[in-house]
Amino acid sequence: MSSTNFAAAQRRVLERRRRREAEAQSRHAEQQRTSVVAHPALKRLPYPLSTLPQSGFSLWNAISGREGMRPAFRVGQVDAELLDEELLGLLKGQVGDALKYFGPHLREDWSHEIQLGLRAILFKLSIWDHDASYGAALQSLKYVDSRSKGPVHSTPTKLQKSLYGLLTVGGRYAWDKWENWLISQEGGFEEPSQEVRSLSRITNLFSTTHSIAAFISFLVFLVNGHYRTLVDRLLRMRLTPPSAQAAREVSFEYLNRQLVWHAFTEFLLFLLPLVGISRWRRWVSRAWRKTMSAIRTSANDDDQPEKPKQGELSFLPERTCAICYKGNSETATTESEAMASSGGIIGSAQTDITNPYETIPCGCVYCFVCIVQKLEGEEGEGWICLRCGEIAKKCKPWNGDVLEETQRQSTSGKIVGFAVDDTLSMGSQQAHENSVDLG
Repeated sequence: MSSTNFAAAQRRVLERRRRREAEAQSRHAEQQRTSVVAHPALKRLPYPLSTLPQSGFSLWNAISGREGMRPAFRVGQVDAELLDEELLGLLKGQVGDALKYFGPHLREDWSHEIQLGLRAILFKLSIWDHDASYGAALQSLKYVDSRSKGPVHSTPTKLQKSLYGLLTVGGRYAWDKWENWLISQEGGFEEPSQEVRSLSRITNLFSTTHSIAAFISFLVFLVNGHYRTLVDRLLRMRLTPPSAQAAREVSFEYLNRQLVWHAFTEFLLFLLPLVGISRWRRWVSRAWRKTMSAIRTSANDDDQPEKPKQGELSFLPERTCAICYKGNSETATTESEAMASSGGIIGSAQTDITNPYETIPCGCVYCFVCIVQKLEGEEGEGWICLRCGEIAKKCKPWNGDVLEETQRQSTSGKIVGFAVDDTLSMGSQQAHENSVDLG
């Protein structure tokens, strides 16, 4: 396009804009002329009363109208506030986790001071330096001074930003400390004084008034989208897109990713029990141990005597349950480390064997509950013993503490015994045979 055609196109655009503005002004004048406010009877009222209808009509137009103030993205403004609160919560949680090593009471006692410091840092790095909080920046919004006239608004002044920080950072801290002081005064064992009760009533009245004003301000915001909070309305600061070409649409990309991962997680939770992942894991671990054992065996010289097979906790005494000990001390893998961690003595009420059961075929002794859980978890495929390294598939009660009664020798030289036929176990008739052995 040549420069002449471009200039002509610009003139046509300006001419159409002037015609639209003239039509809007004439339509507005006609509405004012025919409105109830311009009735002659109302104009004949005394001075203060004659201006009330016109003032009320102008106030309603300012609330519901959009002339002179482009409505910003309401959803983006609300999301910006929620994102700021989430960021503050995340930072507070991380600071609390860092301070818990200095004492559990430190995080609770200095909670308000921690929030004050975090809010001050976020205010300095976001609104004071860049005229937008982190949540507003994610929504492509910036604070502007709505008092400025013209198509392009100016940035907030330093006085506005200073007052904003004083109210949102220092004001919240002072209010929280004041409420905590009142609660501590009223929650004591003694009856609160008359002054404290009066201050508490005044505080409740002020809090209720502020809540009602904030609610009304938010309703007005839903109508025209001008000021998100009561502080923004008092300081005449607005959140607007930095350019007129900003996209006014909600991005659901994050939500879509969350839905996809949620569906994928539910599918895995449904599929893994059917596949039997625990059985495959045991099979892989057993194959790996066999492979490593074969490699170690082949690496040894043939002339060296073969070492007896031992488990990883073969050094433990017989009174100690190896399963209980492994659950209580995961770090100790040698006898010296175990002795050092237990103060020189292996064995305690937490690791001693209770209700002993022995494994089959190795015969190592464990607690009944421990060995049954291990064998049941392996689903009949065998569990590697922690003491001897053998594969155990069954268990039985341990009879090591049962003393068998010895048979007394007969002085007459005669021993009388009874032999039971094998057919007795099949439900047949009993047959008795007497055998006499003459010594």
